[in-house]
Amino acid sequence: MTRHRRPQGFQRTDRIADHIQRELARLFREEMKDPRIGNVTVQDVRVAKDLGWSDVYFTLLGQGAEEGRAAEAVLNGAAGFLRTELAQVLNTRTTPRLRFHYDELPERASEISALIEKALAEDSHHPSDPNESGQPEDQE
Repeated sequence: MTRHRRPQGFQRTDRIADHIQRELARLFREEMKDPRIGNVTVQDVRVAKDLGWSDVYFTLLGQGAEEGRAAEAVLNGAAGFLRTELAQVLNTRTTPRLRFHYDELPERASEISALIEKALAEDSHHPSDPNESGQPEDQE
């Protein structure tokens, strides 16, 4: 039996990632005044086990992929400022370096949902059973 047994479940890096996500949302709302990142929503934060890096996945409400790529460049340029601000509120020895990634998943999910709805609508116009075409079945 090991002396230092950790409970399974929520890890330290998960707690730090949640804290970073909340603080970045606050910083975007209160500190960042760049119009290119006006409606940034932080979707997910993943922190490396050694706290060296933190990957931040974000979306832009009401914007497309082109604006998202531009915002990604802006946020990666402001990563040093944001890391400095995070260092003041995180209770860690080191503050992870930030890498921002535009998350296309919500846009893609909307496109797929629309395709599914379209396919279901087209499918409802075609009978799936030949007997549903209004012809009576043969009774023997």
